[in-house]
Amino acid sequence: MSDKRIFVSADHGLALIYFLKSQIVPRLVEAGTHVIMLVHEDLRVELEQKFGRDGLTFEGLRVAQAKAYARQSKELQWWLGFLGRVGGSNRINTRAMDSYAEQVWVEEPNRRRMLMPAGWGVIAGLRRSRLLRRAVQRAQELFTPDIYGDLLETYKPDLVVASTPGWRLDRYLLREAVARGTPTASVIVGWDNSSSYGLPGARVEHVSSWSAIQAEELRLGSDWPRDQINVGGIPSYDGYFLKEWEIPRETYFQRHGLDPHRKLLSYACSFVSFSPSIQNVEALCRLVNSGTLAEPCQLLVRLHPNHFLDVHLFSEERDRIRSLADEYTHVHVVEPVPLAGHLGHYSGEDTPEKASMMAHSDVFITVYSTMVVEAAIHERPIISACIDMPGGWNWPRKYSLSLSSIGDWPTHDRFRQAGAGSVAHTERELRDAINEYLEEPHKDSDSRRAFVEREVTFVDGTAGRRTADFLVSLI
Repeated sequence: MSDKRIFVSADHGLALIYFLKSQIVPRLVEAGTHVIMLVHEDLRVELEQKFGRDGLTFEGLRVAQAKAYARQSKELQWWLGFLGRVGGSNRINTRAMDSYAEQVWVEEPNRRRMLMPAGWGVIAGLRRSRLLRRAVQRAQELFTPDIYGDLLETYKPDLVVASTPGWRLDRYLLREAVARGTPTASVIVGWDNSSSYGLPGARVEHVSSWSAIQAEELRLGSDWPRDQINVGGIPSYDGYFLKEWEIPRETYFQRHGLDPHRKLLSYACSFVSFSPSIQNVEALCRLVNSGTLAEPCQLLVRLHPNHFLDVHLFSEERDRIRSLADEYTHVHVVEPVPLAGHLGHYSGEDTPEKASMMAHSDVFITVYSTMVVEAAIHERPIISACIDMPGGWNWPRKYSLSLSSIGDWPTHDRFRQAGAGSVAHTERELRDAINEYLEEPHKDSDSRRAFVEREVTFVDGTAGRRTADFLVSLI
């Protein structure tokens, strides 16, 4: 066993892709480091069989114990977590955090809604005061359990790394590490994480971001010292740049029953937590079968992982989209692949499916999803379809946002300002944007390339190696 040991907390499908489907873990092991990866207990055997190697050990995340601890002093812990989540400095664009706070005000139980007016006052203070932000962070440390003490004692890691700086249940592992004097670090796995989440849930010493843009959001929004922020790119996308996951077009079209003589429009459902997607899908179904598009087309709809949550509004939309594929010709549906455990359909199991969908699309359509970055990497024309659904979800105590109002969210705004694609607010605008890209596929290509370089930094497939080298440097 190596003298140097790194704990890695991977509690999400995106984190599994980040660490296991990139060069990070192999590079760490090759550097003589023993990696102890904490994953959901239900996944340990599967991951050991698939990724097992000398220098890599899988341990359980102890999610049940962490959730049980979160229920202790539940209200105080919840409020500290909520205020930290939305309490980032107003030196950055806070629209994503604002919308989450508004969602909480509508959807949480009455005992919390009654306190929200006072909560807004605290949030206003947090947005302006670094001292108040620091006080909330220190108060969170009152809740430091002893869930992982035996693991920390057994392995005595030189570094504990998590896929967030304590925004999820990884906060408990990080706090325990800090209490023991073990160095900590985090990586940013999501495009919008640095602007959608406010304060770290634990004292994390270093963080690796995608880009200089994210580094500034962390520095200005969450008070990270600049010299503790690494710009390492996004290792999860190395496989896109290196063309490791693409299925040949003929094989991919056969898999989904697609017509090789028709142009492919792909729609990735997004923003489901805040707004229905069905109106966008219905508009695309009509357009594909209307004869008004510049060339004969077909539609492939990718459902969102949230469509498989135990929420009737989401599942009903999922079933309606499936029925549209039966109702309309040239309409097909693809579903994200689930994993065991608590990861649901955020599994990372279908990277070849996602990569091939984007690579073989003639026009890629979504609602400002992170997939706009991924589609830009694949040099595909991109449209953000933002057709409003009157009344939104139209269900008591379910918060809704109109899609026409979300263009000022930080990542959405950067997509628009970059000119990396088009935005359509009506079916007619959607038709015109599709036709424009069908007739001129290379329109906006220079802007898309510049957008990718700004957002992910390293476009040569080296982000995993660079990030691993950064982590090794910390020990």
